Amino acid sequence: MEKQIILLNGSSSAGKSTLAKALQALIEKKRNEQYEIVSIDDFLKMTTEYVIYEDDVYEISGPLCEKVMEVFSVSQGVIIDHVITSERIFDQLKETVSPNRLWMVHVTCPLEIIQKREQERKDRCPGSAEASYTYLYPKEGYDLTIDTHFMTISECAHKIFDKILKG
Repeated sequence: MEKQIILLNGSSSAGKSTLAKALQALIEKKRNEQYEIVSIDDFLKMTTEYVIYEDDVYEISGPLCEKVMEVFSVSQGVIIDHVITSERIFDQLKETVSPNRLWMVHVTCPLEIIQKREQERKDRCPGSAEASYTYLYPKEGYDLTIDTHFMTISECAHKIFDKILKG
């Protein structure tokens, strides 16, 4: 089967990292394929004191995109765990992965749940989850939308697998 690039895009504390790991394990179990995860968290310093702005994300966007393609070239597929908050960041990713197919999955849940998760995590600047929820880009055009509050992480991973990789 053809290698896939799967973008999990959602606000901070929406459950993307947990979902990425669950999807990775499901792909290995069902298809015996190793998909690697490239996460925005590997490129940004996340602390309770440091506010991350769109310019900060854009600054690391180039290296993140390069890492996606590096991993994609040597793996069976890649899962991108990202918080895209502007058109320029999104366009950079799309241009970098082109002409490969980019499967876009919107990972969401209600704002009050995202805020609660952010408080429980204690490793993010307060308010960053709401800001990324508000400014998430794009607003539409996803292949799939996953709600990590109304579905379990396992159900979410299976839904993505069935849509993108079942064939």
